[in-house]
Amino acid sequence: MRVAITGAASGIGAATAKRLLAAGHEVIAFDIAEPASASAWYNCDMADPTSIDAAVARAHGRFDALVTCAGIPPRPGNAQAVLAVNALGLVHLTEAFLPLLQKGASIVNVASRAGGHWRDNIAEVKALLALRDPSSLDSFITRHDIDHVRAYNLSKEAVIVWTMASTERLTGMDIRMNSVSPGAVSTGILEDFANAFGEVVARNVARAGRPALPEEVADLIIFLASPESNWIKGIDLCIDGGMSAMALSDTLGL
Repeated sequence: MRVAITGAASGIGAATAKRLLAAGHEVIAFDIAEPASASAWYNCDMADPTSIDAAVARAHGRFDALVTCAGIPPRPGNAQAVLAVNALGLVHLTEAFLPLLQKGASIVNVASRAGGHWRDNIAEVKALLALRDPSSLDSFITRHDIDHVRAYNLSKEAVIVWTMASTERLTGMDIRMNSVSPGAVSTGILEDFANAFGEVVARNVARAGRPALPEEVADLIIFLASPESNWIKGIDLCIDGGMSAMALSDTLGL
């Protein structure tokens, strides 16, 4: 396969790129930092539509898959950047990349278990997805009273919803799109999530036994990018070591 991947310099993206290369696939990386594992790298700032367009314009040939791993964690004061990179940047790059995808190609978006409450927040999700210019985010954040934690959750809710909403359109183009929603993952930003979400992170990790390894999430991404998963379309697959099942069992009194 010839695979384009954002966020290949660290975390889940780096693990995915490394595994793809080891399996003999070609990996074209889009990131602000040069990745350790890639066939080629294009500098790309996912918060800047101009940078995204320039990076995509430099890509050549056709691709079998696009994997959008780029994302930033919630930190005090970074709500605008979180929404710009994790949601609007992901959408912008994906739309720009569609003409480069082969028939039968797969798109895999990295969402998060934190986006699981999208049904409860669908009006706000729709309002975010209606934006196209990151310069509109400051007023959006003020209007909806969004802090960095809510921004992260909302960004991942938007990824899940946009993936689902794009299914019929992309199916007509012979392209499919799915998302994956990891729980806690043992990467360099795990501490950011512990700081943002507090005790719930430690409790969930304790119940699952450990956080996920980035390679475990990468394996699911690669399966969804491959032809072996060609009848899976528009689905968000949670990979969290049972955290969601245990939480739902508590809620339902099972």
